[in-house]
Amino acid sequence: MRCVIVGYGRVGIRTAQILAEEGHSVLVIDNDPAKIERARETGFAVIEGDGAADEVLAEADLDTADAVGGLTGDPETNFAVCTTANDHGCRTVLRISEEFSEEVYQQYSEGVDEIVYPEQLGAAGAKTALLGGDFNVLADVTEKLAATTLTVPEGSPAIGERVVSLDVPEGARIYAHGRAGEAMEIPLPRTAIEAGDQLAVVAEPDAVAVVRDQLHGDAGDA
Repeated sequence: MRCVIVGYGRVGIRTAQILAEEGHSVLVIDNDPAKIERARETGFAVIEGDGAADEVLAEADLDTADAVGGLTGDPETNFAVCTTANDHGCRTVLRISEEFSEEVYQQYSEGVDEIVYPEQLGAAGAKTALLGGDFNVLADVTEKLAATTLTVPEGSPAIGERVVSLDVPEGARIYAHGRAGEAMEIPLPRTAIEAGDQLAVVAEPDAVAVVRDQLHGDAGDA
């Protein structure tokens, strides 16, 4: 895959490294000359400039990109990046850096494929460590697998099915479920899927797309 990473801070650096290690092509965009030089020295293709600017994204040739990540510390910049990338048919991932109201979160989520909140993941790791668990286990797993949260759309063929009975492909596991706007939990045996629910999935990268297609069904063509 060809991936464009906008923002080469701590999140962008690690994301770009993992993608490259897995054989993907990575282009880095940042407006900080020092970060651009660091990315160039690492071996990435780079563009120096404002990632939300039309002329910069035009230089990135998004028509040939498969996925674009707005991973700066500014959600507004990230949203602008993803909005443009959507127009080019790219998969879009937006980083947020703080808790938002449900209305603002909904506004962002409707315009992108995925939202990531690194601080929340870090807090989960700290809690696990404090309680005596080994969060490195998850880190090791997600180096090789994709961990993502998928939202069940209106009209999904999965609505009404029990979470534990959902027929996902080999190489994928649903490990948590949550109603819209609620905390995610391990699904109970009788928990049925409703529109707007979120499913946390760990899967081989190709299997994630299969699960997403299962959830969208005909709704994905609407």
